[in-house]
Amino acid sequence: MSFDPFSQFRMTDHVALVTGGAQNIGEAIARTFAAAGAKVMIADLNGDKADAAARRIADETRQQVRGVQCDVTNEAQVKACVSETVAAFGGLTTLVNNVGWGEVNPDPLAVTNDQMIASYKLNTLSTLRMVETCAPYLKEANNASITNSGSMVGILPAFDFIAYSSAKAALNHMMTGLAHAFAKQIRVNTVVIGTVVTEGYAAAGLDAKAQERLMNPDNLTGRSGSPQDVANAFLWLASPAGGWVSGQILQVAGGPKRVRLMPEE
Repeated sequence: MSFDPFSQFRMTDHVALVTGGAQNIGEAIARTFAAAGAKVMIADLNGDKADAAARRIADETRQQVRGVQCDVTNEAQVKACVSETVAAFGGLTTLVNNVGWGEVNPDPLAVTNDQMIASYKLNTLSTLRMVETCAPYLKEANNASITNSGSMVGILPAFDFIAYSSAKAALNHMMTGLAHAFAKQIRVNTVVIGTVVTEGYAAAGLDAKAQERLMNPDNLTGRSGSPQDVANAFLWLASPAGGWVSGQILQVAGGPKRVRLMPEE
């Protein structure tokens, strides 16, 4: 028999729930998992977009993909979403906590308590509640995994995104703790995502000039990322290929800023 180096990256017999999966990075993750053989439930605040993305991916991959409306900050909707996933596909092996959003805070001292709490609820606490709801099913699964969408501002704080960066830093700490709590039962990892410019950047308050700078970063690869760059990392961590990886915070960000002491010639 010939050796197949890609066999461990296939997700046959896996059932994945991807939050925020109707567009951009979330959709790329859902598509990649489905193409690798997984059944996928796309959960999104916009149910129509979730259904549309599910239809597109099902047509492309010939896999079972469904969409469901879910506000991840609403515990009743989280429970309904997980129940629908299990009912549709007979179980759950893979959770991707991709939902997250932040806005520009030009003056960090002007950020209100309500803004800080709202960011924490969306970017950190909703993930904990989703994990709590999925855990009983994941503990029964083979190659059970939870993979989270982190952000570089959770590693290198950005004072002009103080609410979002604080919440993402908390997410890293919380999920590493859960990896230890779930030892030998569920693998837990976080992908720290660098600059992947989408329409969400404009909604967050970044103008065209700021987006242009971000699309041309001075990092080691010399470019910003694509949703597929990120999805590839999620596939590795969630598939059997990542079966020896847990409790890790993996940076997928094009490398750090290029450092040179001598001036360029």
